[in-house]
Amino acid sequence: MAPFLTDWRRKWTGSALAVVQPDTPQDVAAVLHWCHQQRVAIVPQGGNTGLSGGATPPAEGRSIVLSTARLNRIRAVDPLGLTMTVEAGVTLQQVQDAAREVDRLFPLSLAAEGSCTIGGNLATNAGGVQVLRYGNARELCLGLEVVTAAGELWNGLRTLRKDNTGYDLRDLFIGSEGTLGLITAAVLKLFPLPAAQLAAFVAVPSPDAALQLLSLAQQRLGPSLTAFELISETCLQLVERHVPAARRPLADPSPWYVLLELSSTTDAADAAQAIERLLEGAMEAGHATDAAISTSLQQFRSLWALREDISESQGAEGPTIKHDIALPIGRIPAFIESTSAALQRQFPALRLVVFGHLGDGNLHFNLSPPPSGMAAAAFVAQEAAVNRLVHDAVHDAEGSISAEHGLGVLRRDEAARYKSALELRLMTSLKHAFDPLNLMNPGKLLAPGRDQPMEIPLP
Repeated sequence: MAPFLTDWRRKWTGSALAVVQPDTPQDVAAVLHWCHQQRVAIVPQGGNTGLSGGATPPAEGRSIVLSTARLNRIRAVDPLGLTMTVEAGVTLQQVQDAAREVDRLFPLSLAAEGSCTIGGNLATNAGGVQVLRYGNARELCLGLEVVTAAGELWNGLRTLRKDNTGYDLRDLFIGSEGTLGLITAAVLKLFPLPAAQLAAFVAVPSPDAALQLLSLAQQRLGPSLTAFELISETCLQLVERHVPAARRPLADPSPWYVLLELSSTTDAADAAQAIERLLEGAMEAGHATDAAISTSLQQFRSLWALREDISESQGAEGPTIKHDIALPIGRIPAFIESTSAALQRQFPALRLVVFGHLGDGNLHFNLSPPPSGMAAAAFVAQEAAVNRLVHDAVHDAEGSISAEHGLGVLRRDEAARYKSALELRLMTSLKHAFDPLNLMNPGKLLAPGRDQPMEIPLP
C-alpha cells in the first residue's frame, strides 16, 4: 500500500483501510455503493503525480484509496469526428500516442505526461504548456462517465459539440478534485496533426518586453502561436548546473528569456519565415535582443527541455517554496517587479526562481535557498510568511493562488481566506448536494467545517 499513501513530492503521507483497484466502471460503482452504505470515505487516485496533496489519504486511516490504474482502456477513436473515448486510468502519453497513430493531436502536455492519468488531469483541470492555443483540460473534454458518491454510474459520454439541455454536469466534475464524484471515463477532443512545429528561444530584457513580444506574436502568428513561456536567467543557470546535456542556445546571457512555439498546418519553410519575420520586428522594436530557432526535431526538443527541466533542477538545489499562480496577463510585469522587491526586503537571503506560461497568465513564482546554502528547517520555517506575502499580492492583482495544480490540502485553507462568503457558500451547497455524507475525498478543496456531512440517518 505504501506507494499509494505518499504524494509525489513526499510532502504528505496518510493511512488507509485498503487500496482498491477496480477493473471496470461497474466495479467502481459497486465499491462506492458499499462505501456509501458503510460510511467509508473514498480518496480517488490516478497517477499520484499531483503537487497539492489532493490524492493522498488523511492520517486518520478511515478511508480507502481507489486507484484508477486498471481503468486503462481506450474505448474508441474517431479521427473524422475528432474525438477519443478513454477510461480514467489511461496515461496522458498513451492518449497522445493513440491520437498520433491516426494522424491526430491531443494537445494537453505536461512534464508528468508519462505517468499522470486522464482522470487526474480532468479532476484538477490540468493546464500545461499549450493552454494558449487549446485551453485547459476542461476545454479538451466533451463528455464524462462518473460514479456518484452513492455508487450510481452516470453515462455522460457525449461526443456533441453543442448540447444546451440544462446544467452542465460535466463542468461541475471537472476541477472538483474528486470531491463530488469519481470520473471513470471521458470523451476527449482531437485536432489535426500540425504539419510543422518550430520553437524559438528568445532573449528579452524584461518581463514587460516579453509581454510586448507576446502581443506582437499574437498579432502576426494568430492561432499558430501554440505556447509562450517566460524563463528567468536564474532558471537557465539551474538547468545548466543539474542537467549535463543542457546547452545554452544563445551566446550571451540575458535577464529573461521567452520560449515560443509555432504549430502550423503549412510546411516548415513557411513557419520558419513567419517566426523570422516576427523576431526581426521584435528586435527592431527593442522587445528582443537575440534568438535561436529550431531547425530540426532534435533542436526543438532540446529547447523545450530547457523549460521542462526547471522544476527538477530547482529541486536538486534543496527545499523549495512553490507558488502556482494566475494573473491578468497585463499585470504580470508589475507583479514580478513589486513582489520580487517586497520579498527581497523581507527575505533577502532567498532566491527567486520565476518561470511559467506567460501566454495564459500562469506563473510559477518559486523560491529556493541562497546559493551559499541554508539549513532546511530555517528555510521551511519561512514558508507561511512567504506564502502570505505572495498570495496577498496575487489577490490584490485580481489573480488566483492556484492556476493548474489544484487546491488539495496545500492551498485549501488559503483559498478560503481569499474567496467571498457567497462563493464559499455556493461551493458548500454543491458539495452537500452531490456528496451529503462527505465521503468523496474529504478534507480536500473545501476547508474543514465546510465539507462536514449532513445529518442523514443510517439505512
